[in-house]
Amino acid sequence: MASEASTRTIMVKGLWKDNPIFRQVLGICSTLAVTNLVLNTMVMCIALVFTTALSSFTVSLLRNHTPRRIRMMVQTLIIAFYVILVDIGLKAFWPEMSENLGPYVGLIITNCIVMGRCEAFAGSNSPVPSFIDGFYSGVGYSFILVIIAFFRELLGMGTLFGYPMPFFSTIWDKWIIMVMPPGAFFALALVIWLFRTISADSEEDSK
Repeated sequence: MASEASTRTIMVKGLWKDNPIFRQVLGICSTLAVTNLVLNTMVMCIALVFTTALSSFTVSLLRNHTPRRIRMMVQTLIIAFYVILVDIGLKAFWPEMSENLGPYVGLIITNCIVMGRCEAFAGSNSPVPSFIDGFYSGVGYSFILVIIAFFRELLGMGTLFGYPMPFFSTIWDKWIIMVMPPGAFFALALVIWLFRTISADSEEDSK
């Protein structure tokens, strides 16, 4: 089992130092596709955290029994298994959300973050650290997406979770572009710039 120090290191890397979005710029498709509404974004993020954590755990369990030449196929099958569970669960218990997310849940299978953590970490580490790594990489991805969705929905529609917000739903002149594809690009670029600036400043201060 991972020691306290190594667990902390894995957590910090997933959340900040190797953040999938503003550090590695991975998983951008879903960043641009589902962040016009906070609720849709949070469901997508939960699905990705679930898939990344359990896929990493499973890949690690099977790492010594998987021939190297077919490891990518095995990893894809494992990821697909967990994504299908999420997709079936949404269709069964929350069909409206399943319809809102459309094909993007299924596209988690091809998300670079999930495959990247399986290949870079789970394939050479034991199951518990791999689960932690997958979990916190997913959480690091998620908090950036939620920030983007928060401002896109608030500025573009004047609502949060579908509920009108004071000032933004009445006086504020809604920026419709924020809930359109160009708004996603602008918001993503600003968030990456902001967090990279903060990261660079904190690294400078630590020297």
